[in-house]
Amino acid sequence: MSVTISPSILNCDILDLRGELQKIANADYAHVDVMDNHFVPNLTWGLPVVEQIVASKILPVDAHLMIADADRWAPAYAEVGCASVTFHVEAAAAPIRLAREIRSQGARVGMALRPATDIAPYEDILGELDMILVMTVEPGFGGQKFLSAMLPKIRRTRAAAQREGVELAIQVDGGVSRETIEQCADAGADVFVAGSAVFKAEDATAEVDALRELATGACCH
Repeated sequence: MSVTISPSILNCDILDLRGELQKIANADYAHVDVMDNHFVPNLTWGLPVVEQIVASKILPVDAHLMIADADRWAPAYAEVGCASVTFHVEAAAAPIRLAREIRSQGARVGMALRPATDIAPYEDILGELDMILVMTVEPGFGGQKFLSAMLPKIRRTRAAAQREGVELAIQVDGGVSRETIEQCADAGADVFVAGSAVFKAEDATAEVDALRELATGACCH
């Protein structure tokens, strides 16, 4: 497994968004959290801001849609050029159809699970997906404490992908830092979202490198 680092811009200085993106230009993606104040009790940015980030061409955009009615809204994020679009299964009425629609627009497709949502009911549809996002905090706010109780779910998801013979990325998002990234990698995650850990570091670029090194060591031991 190769390690992918996708820093969340949720905790960045939004008045200098271009400068903040340039600080993490050594990452693989910019993780953009879209929240609608319905699915989660927070409001961030929507399609126009995401479109501008895509247009900046600093990093490919990894869009995480914490929005209600994902079936209606998610395909538009693929249309504007996001490299990866992740919807929450709890907000999707027809996840297979939605996954196919996102893929038809040329984006990778991810399906996110809140902490209380089990992977088991979705094992049969893993072949429709490029990535599962295991939330390691309750979605909605940055800076939360990592839920170590999610490590077994990461292991179950990796085991399910292997049983199904599916090439599947497993992303973790929430409380990912130097203290927790190795546990996630050891459990089977290979895509890491870190927000506060990167943007509150003295040197965001160096922090991305440090996280990549730690995760690579744990993935490949």
